[in-house]
Amino acid sequence: MTASHLDPPATAKVVAGLGCRRGCAQDELLALLTHSLAQHELTVDNLAGLASIAHKRDEPALHELATCLKLELNFFPPDDLMPYQSANTASLLTRSTTGAPAVAEPCALALATRLGSNAQLLGLKKRSASATCALATFDREPA
Repeated sequence: MTASHLDPPATAKVVAGLGCRRGCAQDELLALLTHSLAQHELTVDNLAGLASIAHKRDEPALHELATCLKLELNFFPPDDLMPYQSANTASLLTRSTTGAPAVAEPCALALATRLGSNAQLLGLKKRSASATCALATFDREPA
């Protein structure tokens, strides 16, 4: 589960881990997500799911985005994200607000791990004024 700057193999699937400030607009999340995907020649059609931290369970923009994209939105408690935390992405502000050192990257890795195998971050997280987005790839488990 390491950061990768390579494009995902054709057989890999992609998920997005999202963090946002309270009151973030759905349009801002969508723009950040589509920009993040486009940097890897991907679109929202390549997404298998969205994830955020449980602290954001009541954030309307996350639910609006999931509904708009017809994707499942998964929430992870801080303790479930600990195996996916990196000292490189830790933020004291994020920890004090959510209980976890980082949100986007560990959420993406946690969901990718839940859905398949060989979870890896796809590059670095992207930021907008009020949101963060990290992409992770994974291989589907054989049926």
